[in-house]
Amino acid sequence: MNPDPLPSAADLEAPVRYSEAEKRERRALGLPSSEPSPRGLLSHLGATGHSLIRKRIITAPQVLNEAGEYGSAFPRGLRVEFPNGITHLLISGTASVGAEGQTLHPGDFRAQCWRTYRNITELLASEGANWHDVVRTTCYLRDIERDYADFNAVRNEFFRALGLDPFPASTGIQARICRSDLLVEIEALAYLYSEPRL
Repeated sequence: MNPDPLPSAADLEAPVRYSEAEKRERRALGLPSSEPSPRGLLSHLGATGHSLIRKRIITAPQVLNEAGEYGSAFPRGLRVEFPNGITHLLISGTASVGAEGQTLHPGDFRAQCWRTYRNITELLASEGANWHDVVRTTCYLRDIERDYADFNAVRNEFFRALGLDPFPASTGIQARICRSDLLVEIEALAYLYSEPRL
């Protein structure tokens, strides 16, 4: 049983009750004070010219669904290309989630770690990257005191098996993760370089 069921379409469209303070802040931003904003309402705020930075969403639907399918407002990752040939791959917090958005391996911390690494591996691969391109990870553990030793063992085994040298910079944080049955979540930053086109 999943203790935090995914919201239904009706849940996502339910009326919102805004506090008086929230209404004032929404009006100051140019949003309607008492109803959800239509898409593109504030698009004029970004109309200062064409950016030299190109962005696009990173996906790996064969292993995990898009977070927007259950109401979260973020992509699984973002590819950011700069004009100097440098590309950043920003992998959002990723957990043991399957292709249908379901939590995989509830209660099995180590299996959730392995699935999380598999999901990130597929997201990187979808952009022609791999763990050798990763320079930083941020790791969120629901119970860091209980699970850190297992987390570190899995991470060390995985990174050594990949032959990473050096390992990516990393921070470990105890945090409440978006679902109570998810025990670990990892985000990653990778860099790619290609010769700029003239």
